Amino acid sequence: MNSRTDQIEAGSGKHFAAYVSLPERPNGHAVVVLQEIFGVTPHIRGIADRFAEDGYLALAPDLFWRIEPGISLTHSKDDIGRAFDLMRQYDESQGVEDAASTIAHIRRLPEFGGKVAVAGMCLGGKLAYLAAARGVGAASVAYYGVGIENSLQEADGIRGPLMLNFGERDRYVPPAARAKIAVALEGKFQVESYTYESADHGFYTRGDPETIALARKRTNAFLNQALCACVAARPAP
Repeated sequence: MNSRTDQIEAGSGKHFAAYVSLPERPNGHAVVVLQEIFGVTPHIRGIADRFAEDGYLALAPDLFWRIEPGISLTHSKDDIGRAFDLMRQYDESQGVEDAASTIAHIRRLPEFGGKVAVAGMCLGGKLAYLAAARGVGAASVAYYGVGIENSLQEADGIRGPLMLNFGERDRYVPPAARAKIAVALEGKFQVESYTYESADHGFYTRGDPETIALARKRTNAFLNQALCACVAARPAP
């Protein structure tokens, strides 16, 4: 599997980096992989590689480029503190804009002509939800998105397919938050939600292999249906 770093245009002459994982057997589509609060770490690059193994062109943009470009933190006590400090400074709307800029970059690539989904973990999971609510990307997949329950006023904007994945033991997305999300999204267009028994926060990057395999299988089934040409857009209200 080959990889590279692309520079994404952000307007006003500014650019930010994105890790690119190239599929050996392309399926014609792409996924924008949105990071956790630790940056574009080896774990996040591994997620991009996983999507590439499944046939997707995968790009993981550096979402913290305005604050501390190129940062990649561990799960040490000090780094966790730094990660939460970065999160306090972060503007989620700019993150959605960066996802849109990354999609625009993908669509300009001469070898690409398919559809682009957005997938994210933790911080990126909430951004994937916001991308769905704001019409960014053809489909969205959120893994343990933290804070989605605080942005449910945007749920009426969802037009395309959205998949949510939660860990049963995730203290950052506790049962009360998951229940609130479920009520708000009930009956929404093509929203799928899964909760993984015994899974904790971060399970898709560093959890139990069997849980990862199940979430990966469900993700591929969801994206295969969501990105196929037969999926019709929801009519405007």
